[in-house]
Amino acid sequence: MKNRLRELREERGLTQEELAKALGVTRQTIIAIERGRYDPSLRLTFKIARFFGRAIEDIFIYEEEESDG
Repeated sequence: MKNRLRELREERGLTQEELAKALGVTRQTIIAIERGRYDPSLRLTFKIARFFGRAIEDIFIYEEEESDG
């Protein structure tokens, strides 16, 4: 899943470590989410959206998988 987490974090002038502490996760979690290697839990997704004052859909871009049939 693509996301705008890095963009939003940088707009606020936050480091990955600062954002991680604010959300109660590790810096590695933030790195993985920003790189699209980890899809956060629903609970964490809501925490991120609330932290930035945005709708979930403004941060996370869901791309449907194309089916073969």
